[in-house]
Amino acid sequence: MAGGMSVECSEPGPGGLQGQSPGPGRQCPPPIMPTSWSLPPWRAYVAAAVLCYINLLNYMNWFIIAGVLLDIQEVFQISDNHAGLLQTVFVSCLLLSAPVFGYLGDRHSRKATMSFGILLWSGAGLSSSFISPRYSWLFFLSRGIVGTGSASYSTIAPTVLGDLFVRDQRTRVLAVFYIFIPVGSGLGYVLGSAVTMLTGNWRWALRVMPCLEAVALILLILLVPDPPRGAAETQGERAAGGFRSSWCEDVRYLGKNWSFVWSTLGVTAMAFVTGALGFWPKFLLEARVVHGLQPPCFQEPCSNPDSLIFGALTIMTGVIGVILGAEAARRYKKVIPGAEPLICASSLLATAPCLYLALVLAPTTLLASYVFLGLGELLLSCNWAVVADILLSVVVPRCRGTAEALQITVGHILGDAGSPYLTGLISSVLRARRPDSYLQRFLSLQQSFLCCAFVIALGGGCFLLTALYLERDETRAWQPVTGTPDSKDVDSNDLERQGLLSGAGASTEEP
Repeated sequence: MAGGMSVECSEPGPGGLQGQSPGPGRQCPPPIMPTSWSLPPWRAYVAAAVLCYINLLNYMNWFIIAGVLLDIQEVFQISDNHAGLLQTVFVSCLLLSAPVFGYLGDRHSRKATMSFGILLWSGAGLSSSFISPRYSWLFFLSRGIVGTGSASYSTIAPTVLGDLFVRDQRTRVLAVFYIFIPVGSGLGYVLGSAVTMLTGNWRWALRVMPCLEAVALILLILLVPDPPRGAAETQGERAAGGFRSSWCEDVRYLGKNWSFVWSTLGVTAMAFVTGALGFWPKFLLEARVVHGLQPPCFQEPCSNPDSLIFGALTIMTGVIGVILGAEAARRYKKVIPGAEPLICASSLLATAPCLYLALVLAPTTLLASYVFLGLGELLLSCNWAVVADILLSVVVPRCRGTAEALQITVGHILGDAGSPYLTGLISSVLRARRPDSYLQRFLSLQQSFLCCAFVIALGGGCFLLTALYLERDETRAWQPVTGTPDSKDVDSNDLERQGLLSGAGASTEEP
């Protein structure tokens, strides 16, 4: 096989080559094609709706802690840097388990793997609501288990959608799917804060989620199929799993796919800023105290209206941003080569000054700070669906689970695994050198956030580099059978004649 990748024949042929390398000068026999897989269009859309609902719950779990962070700090007596460590533990466990789930998702039942993840994160979330203040380490551990369960879904769900839809259909469906990143994040803030205000106990926020997740698990089992890999592209070899490669060979292939590499680094910058945003409600609360609009909080429950405001702002800007980004990509990629990464780059480069102005204006006027924060979130949200579509378009179907896992792992290792802890640590270090006052506490947080503007600008540069390689890698990913970096380029007209660039989605019955 081209590119130095060894292959095994997954179907026995006349020479009995099952599970063996075909050897020099020999080829694997044509794979035995299974009965055509079919799924009515309405079933595909119902499955997409269920996956979107679960994605909503997934991201609510990510950020529900941020909505009650002040109460958790009071109960467990933890400082700013240890509060940031909560998110770091969550994300670290997610990134460590993502490659495992990516490997399983490329080779085993994706539905079973996602179901296991939902059970894991809902059980850990419910258990954490009963932890005594004496066992704060156990609360940290439970957040890590929630992150492990979340990894299964974040890694695999986009690949299922990629096998149900293709081209413009896939772009639209991914846009809806990724709308629930900001919507779920915002609802996490809102639910945590609202339930605390209604019950007077932040623990009930963690007890509501498992009820919603039980419904999600039932819907997943009953309504979501597990399509053959590559089914939407109607590529027989891929859908049937005609060739298999090892995990190390998949990783080497992805390492030579420069569109994947640079877009992953761009996603990492986005993840860094998104993780740091978990401290924004706390920052805005202290800004409100500095302006004399609210008294300081010394005993829980701490009333923080900024959690509700920030959550609502995140939802609104997220929905609008994802729709704008996906629609811009759908329109302009037909006339501008490499339009998707150019859209991501321009939005991130515009996000940087918005975040900077939101920070520096906060001591002067909260309204202007909120305006620029909203603009920054809007521009940041333009990218979520677009970066997913980039990955699915430049990576062959048999490697998509691994590609999602690697992107999640790298994005979280260098991104939101460390950014909450880093901002909290910088804030704590600055506070230790200053007088103990709310003004100095606020200024310490403000200055710790300034690194976000620099990082997001670097992310824009990474997407500019992605645009240089996008067309080449898309062509190679659509080649029959291999799609490896070293494969000989195939003319797009030949691909069209083979039916590989057809716009049809998966249209066959579920086995």
